[in-house]
Amino acid sequence: MEERYKHFNQFLKNKFGERTLKICIDGGFTCPNRDGSKGVGGCIFCSERGSGEHIKNTQNITKQVQHYLKSYKAMRANKFIAYFQNFTNTYDTLENLKAKYDSALMDDRIVALAIATRPDCINEKIVKLIKSYCDKYYVWVELGLQTSKDETGLLLNRGYSSKQFSEAVHLLNTYGIDVVTHIMVGLPNENFEDLKNTVNFVNRHKLQGIKIHSTYVVKNTKLARMYENGSYVPISLENYMECLIYVLTHIHPDFVIHRIVGDAPKDLLVAPEWNLHKKLVLNGVEKMMKESNLWQGMYYKN
Repeated sequence: MEERYKHFNQFLKNKFGERTLKICIDGGFTCPNRDGSKGVGGCIFCSERGSGEHIKNTQNITKQVQHYLKSYKAMRANKFIAYFQNFTNTYDTLENLKAKYDSALMDDRIVALAIATRPDCINEKIVKLIKSYCDKYYVWVELGLQTSKDETGLLLNRGYSSKQFSEAVHLLNTYGIDVVTHIMVGLPNENFEDLKNTVNFVNRHKLQGIKIHSTYVVKNTKLARMYENGSYVPISLENYMECLIYVLTHIHPDFVIHRIVGDAPKDLLVAPEWNLHKKLVLNGVEKMMKESNLWQGMYYKN
């Protein structure tokens, strides 16, 4: 089947010769906009569990990996990615970071290391540490951006600027480390023009991939309070699909698309209800792009 956009799963198959699965890890990190160094409460959309709300693990890192490798999920593949997902996974001392990364890379079937973090928690010493894993593993760093509009960043309690994002990407590029970024569609107070500006901003960077997220509301967040008092209305499925098609057709044709919809846990989701049905998006995008003969990057301008 012809790919209308560059699917992450196919990228992994091409790179490793077979299906490769992520092991999502809670490394016990926090964030600078949670611990008071830059703010408290975290981003307004982020739950108490962090971005990996589905991870309900109190075990240490090695045991989390061992538990996954013994699970029925692991029977579907022979190669795996150690993915540090929750919170800011470069926000610690170099010594602690190395110990945590090492503790996850405890099985020969692990072929890659992925580290999710913030642009303001990247510096040259940290990048050199991450680079030290590249001889043995495929390594990438995920940087949250969400939006290029810094006014929205302030509303989100993001705690860093778009300029800091660019600086972090440049530093990682300098050391030859792949970068994946996150953008969010349907953020408070943003319109279609803001999304276009974010796409243009992302395209100006050397990235390996992108995650496109729908904005959803989870319990016990500031965004939930905004939803409850009527100051935030979640994006509709129809509007999200239109925005998603725009992003895919205007994004750099070489970016690998790691995700095209947010993944909210059922026990925490407040709205929108359609977010529980990911296949509506996954199948719908394929159908729309095929029927209209669209493909990734067809409107991309360098």
